[in-house]
Amino acid sequence: MPTLILVRHGRSTANTEGLLAGWTPGVALDERGAAQAAALPGRLAGLPLSEIVTSPLQRCQETLRPLLDARPELRVHTDERIGECHYGDWSGRKLAELQDEPLMQVVQAHPSAAAFPGGESMRAMQTRAAEAVREWNARVERDHGADAVYLMCSHGDIIKSLVAEALGLHLDLFQRISVEPCSVTAIRYTRLRPFLVRLGDTGDFASLAPREEPHGDEAPVGGGAGAP
Repeated sequence: MPTLILVRHGRSTANTEGLLAGWTPGVALDERGAAQAAALPGRLAGLPLSEIVTSPLQRCQETLRPLLDARPELRVHTDERIGECHYGDWSGRKLAELQDEPLMQVVQAHPSAAAFPGGESMRAMQTRAAEAVREWNARVERDHGADAVYLMCSHGDIIKSLVAEALGLHLDLFQRISVEPCSVTAIRYTRLRPFLVRLGDTGDFASLAPREEPHGDEAPVGGGAGAP
């Protein structure tokens, strides 16, 4: 079965403003995010990509633009199932103010029980994304062969949930996984099991350096803004 390259979108204006973007329209890459996207073709230059699948949201589309300009022969497909979690009434709100919501503790410690008001549950998010991957695996293998490599551009919580699913981890453990903006995660699927071969690779170790403000104990909902 194919190898899936999961790319989180570059840093967005919502990331730097501390907002939970969700499906809010008009959320673009910021200056750093655009630079991350511009570097993506070089980082992936050695990969014979067969197909590209993307979330419909603007920040993912902008992340892929330099790659598609560099490889005009690639076909790109939009799949809403790998779009961001539907955060409902939380969408567009500041993450700092959401910390006081009782639901945030559930999101952090027991995400399989979390359902966003006016939105979807985190279980539903993981299920739709995993179903999309299974269907695209079969399609890519049929059209390009079992050794094909294809790319999906998606969002932090989606990618974390797919990694958890590939590793056989309960969704309640997915907040232990971190994927920064424009990071590359790779999962090689086989008949018997998936293999996680890259996780959140940015080629940049700046995010590991000590910060003036500590990282804290909670996972950034939506994925976080990455290294300062």
